[in-house]
Amino acid sequence: MVHKNICLVIPSLQTGGMERVMSELANYFSAKEQTAVHLVLYGKEPDIFYPLAQNITVHRPSSTFKDKFRIWHTLKRLHHIRKEIKKIRPDTVLSFGEYWNSFVLLALFGLKYPVFVSDRCQPDKSLGIIHDKLRKILYPRAKGVIVQTNVAKEIYKKILPKANIHVIGNPIRSIPVDHTIKKENIVLSVGRLISSKHHDELIKLFVKINAPGWKLFIVGGDAQKQKNFDKLNVLINELNAKDKVVMTELRKDVDNFYKKSKIFAFTSSSEGFPNVIGEAMSAGLPVVAFDCVAGPSEMIEDGKTGYLVSLFDYDTFEKRLGDLTLDEALQKEFGKKGQQKIKEFSVNKISEKFYQTILNT
Repeated sequence: MVHKNICLVIPSLQTGGMERVMSELANYFSAKEQTAVHLVLYGKEPDIFYPLAQNITVHRPSSTFKDKFRIWHTLKRLHHIRKEIKKIRPDTVLSFGEYWNSFVLLALFGLKYPVFVSDRCQPDKSLGIIHDKLRKILYPRAKGVIVQTNVAKEIYKKILPKANIHVIGNPIRSIPVDHTIKKENIVLSVGRLISSKHHDELIKLFVKINAPGWKLFIVGGDAQKQKNFDKLNVLINELNAKDKVVMTELRKDVDNFYKKSKIFAFTSSSEGFPNVIGEAMSAGLPVVAFDCVAGPSEMIEDGKTGYLVSLFDYDTFEKRLGDLTLDEALQKEFGKKGQQKIKEFSVNKISEKFYQTILNT
């Protein structure tokens, strides 16, 4: 007999940090006794990339979204969310997506189900005039607003003084060291190929370091119609760096890259809580990352588990990364301490925090 009925709402489960977290939560909740989990998808392409437990019920729109009739299909998506959730009659609803949470709150306006929303982006990021206003009006009506870091909470308290705000970090998958896989002189970077990740600058500074025998691997796929995969390959050719920089499309076997690499580099300037940093630390990799507004500083202790570099200080980033390639003992020291630190964000610990928050608040 089901005692708890949980509804998770997200545009899709395509690749991305937000989507990975939702899939982790869905699987954890579904393993709970007497708990039913429903996943409502409503995006233009409501696809599923991440594996889901078989006992999770997925609700997709029955119609295809067509941009030619955008307004009509947007209204149909609103109706889809409202109709499915009324049918599910959940004890609680959890919605992810800074551009989408207001949409979900509008769809459920007037219904009595408790709704928790969570933005997964840089907390001080403007979403545009309309989205910012909708968030100020609608978020205080939610049962709770879940943010990823303490920095984010302070920012949100100023924007949404009447909202009920909770801090829960991201669940980080455990990636145990595999001693059967030989470590190579690889600096790894994982992430969608979007401009805010600054992969172009990472390539340039890595080539300048000129570390003998080292390679830079960038694992990620094109996103947001920016077509950066081809642009980055052009840059690599211009720098005559084909023998130093390796680009791969999105891979499902990304864990193998973590396991065979020695260092993780992250030049992103806009984050909510970058899962890939936590995953790299879980795999025992020292991390060099920009100290962007939220996320990296919650995981990395500068000079203890890796290096935090002031935003856009590429000269210091280059020096830190270069120094680390030369010091194998420091790589191992940072890696071991990072593995211990990241256990605070284990899938079970974080998922249980979500479970207790959305059901008992």
